[in-house]
Amino acid sequence: MDGQRDEQHDDADDRDDPATGGDRPRPDSRRLGSAELLRRIGLVVAVLAVALGGAVLGVLAGGRVDTDIGPFRANLSISPARDGGTTVDIPPLGALLLDSHDGPTHLTVRLGALDQGRTEALIDDPASISRASQSAVEDVRSGVMRLGLRTLGTSVLVTLILAGLIFRNVRRTAWAGGLALLITAGSLGTAAATLRPQAIEEPRYEGLLVNAPAIVGDARRIANDYTKYAEQLQRLVGNVSQLYTTVSALPLLEPTPGTTRVLHVSDMHLNPTGWQLIRTVVEQFGIDVVIDTGDITDWGSEPEASFVGSIGLLKKPYVFIRGNHDSGKTAAAVARQPNAIVLNNTTTTVAGLTIAGVGDPRFTPDKNTSPAGSGLTQQVADQVTGVGEQLATTVRRSPRPVNIALVHDPASAGPLSGTCPLVLAGHTHARQVSKLPQVPGQQPTTLMVEGSTGGAGLRGLEGEKPTPLSMSVLYFDQLKMLQAYDTITVGGTGQAQVNLERRLVENPTVASPSPTTSPTR
Repeated sequence: MDGQRDEQHDDADDRDDPATGGDRPRPDSRRLGSAELLRRIGLVVAVLAVALGGAVLGVLAGGRVDTDIGPFRANLSISPARDGGTTVDIPPLGALLLDSHDGPTHLTVRLGALDQGRTEALIDDPASISRASQSAVEDVRSGVMRLGLRTLGTSVLVTLILAGLIFRNVRRTAWAGGLALLITAGSLGTAAATLRPQAIEEPRYEGLLVNAPAIVGDARRIANDYTKYAEQLQRLVGNVSQLYTTVSALPLLEPTPGTTRVLHVSDMHLNPTGWQLIRTVVEQFGIDVVIDTGDITDWGSEPEASFVGSIGLLKKPYVFIRGNHDSGKTAAAVARQPNAIVLNNTTTTVAGLTIAGVGDPRFTPDKNTSPAGSGLTQQVADQVTGVGEQLATTVRRSPRPVNIALVHDPASAGPLSGTCPLVLAGHTHARQVSKLPQVPGQQPTTLMVEGSTGGAGLRGLEGEKPTPLSMSVLYFDQLKMLQAYDTITVGGTGQAQVNLERRLVENPTVASPSPTTSPTR
């Protein structure tokens, strides 16, 4: 009995002793509580991981939209990144890298092909160039807003689907979706809160665009100049419609029914305003043939090839030779136009005129890095002179007398002296008319170098005033000899005028031009 009482007393002591249990849970209950806590922590981590993974997958899967930026089709996309920023991808030229905002999202803007309808609208209405530049910012803003909303929606949707498959629990799925919304919205909000618009003025370049600053000058100054230039061009191109009335103040030409009118253009360099000027002159001057002595593009890239689509709108024969900024793809794109003829040491007869032409032997879109360059090295001199000699041989072998020979660089014209009465060229962006050194016993040859019909493109904005747009209308009589020509110049910033000068050829058989009056509008 005493032993039983001692055991009962010991049991009671054990229950009252905190170290052995007493009123605290038994050892197995404590282990169950710890397991529950770990399970809850595991669930929280799992929900957070699913939310984060779903948000990332949603951004990668749906964080992209297609939008229009001016005449371009563009793709905007968002991707997770540590440092943020924006990449403007311009294939195949390279990319601009902008430190536009902080992480954890990176924006990529990939410019695609030109939209043909919008490009033609820009050409038809030069004032729309200004409107397009003004709307481009709104286009980007609208595209980014749609991109943000789409990204939020896809990240939440992907997270809900992923959480539903993993947890099979409504509450946990809802928590995961809510966390994904917070993560995505927080990331986009961070980018918006740290936005630095001035970053566009200090881009870094990749690819061919590495040399862009050296080629087109300071980006900010050119942008400012182009704004002023575009405003002037709206008025200038409007004045082009008065060109035909200007002719009434010029010396009477009395063109005969057999007169052939040729429009000489050159060095467009991707300026869409040049097309409107060309179309106006073609229509109002009754042009029979358009001759282009090259550099219709700037880099000769495939996206630029869409620029030549306006050739077909002229509905007149368009004779073209390749310049040093035009690639083989450029020439092929021109050749695909229904009214275009590309000459490369060949001849053609159009509107009664026999024309011979050869492309520039160089392809130097970037004069700083191209091996051949455009400097006056012996190699370049031999190339340029060599194509002139090749064309001279072609002209001499032509079964029909050649009326006009075409070269891009006037340095190629020398060997053509005496082979034909007229050589047309471009390249220098400065109009000039001269006589080639006469070969004894051969006919005299006049060299006419055209300025830039595109105002030298962006390069024309590097000086204090933009390079003027220029072209010439040539009048040939029934014998296909030059009897007169009109030089047309559209002035640059601060020169809201169109200048037209008529020059008569006193003796077409000698082709000696003499200046006449120079009315200005």
